[in-house]
Amino acid sequence: MKGKVFFIGGGPGDPELLTLKAVKVMKDSDIVIYAGSLVNKKVLDFVADSAEVYDSSSMTLDEIIKVMVDGANSGKIVSRIHTGDPSIYGAIMEQMRELEKKKIPFDVIPGVSSLFAAAAALKTELTVPGVSQTVIITRPSGRTPVPRREDLGALASHRSTMCIFLGVHKIGEVVKSLREHYGDDTPVAVVKRASWEDEEIVRGRLSDIEDKVKRSNIRRTAIIIVGDVLEPGEFKASRLYDASFSHGYRKA
Repeated sequence: MKGKVFFIGGGPGDPELLTLKAVKVMKDSDIVIYAGSLVNKKVLDFVADSAEVYDSSSMTLDEIIKVMVDGANSGKIVSRIHTGDPSIYGAIMEQMRELEKKKIPFDVIPGVSSLFAAAAALKTELTVPGVSQTVIITRPSGRTPVPRREDLGALASHRSTMCIFLGVHKIGEVVKSLREHYGDDTPVAVVKRASWEDEEIVRGRLSDIEDKVKRSNIRRTAIIIVGDVLEPGEFKASRLYDASFSHGYRKA
């Protein structure tokens, strides 16, 4: 009888932001592989003492797949814990592709993305009525290339809310691309290690955020959020709770 592999969203850092389903599966797992460079090791408190635990930060794809396949073929439950939500920059497609080739069953358990933990830390809504109803999640080109059509400058032309991963070490380049379309007074926030005990927030404008970030100790594991939703000022309330608006659950 074959076991199963579970790709688990380990959340942004705070162990209490794990889903109930994730905790249940982790407790039942015989083998746990976690992204040690990013996942808070406190999430391993939910893993049974008898489980085999692997830190994937020093492993290759082939080594990770071998542990998964050998475990599943032995009838074991394997948890593969990724930071945040595994669907965003989680590199899970390459793992799932290999498991499909080897006919190993797997499921994905979503997690709280660091993006949403950052929004919570900033006490903001990313989609404020009349201000922005679109959120662009992206990253600048690096070791993993970005398609030319997804250049930061091109995406910035929409002037919607932008959430930029893996770019704080290139803050100068990021700001230059954004200033092609956003005004210099556009609010920007940089959140490092959202939900961790050492969370750090830097707020500014496109005109000064580069200098502020460079004066801070933020060099990695941070998200850049740009857009007027950070300082919406006066805005119209949602129609959802408007007394004059009828919908399927309430009459005006």
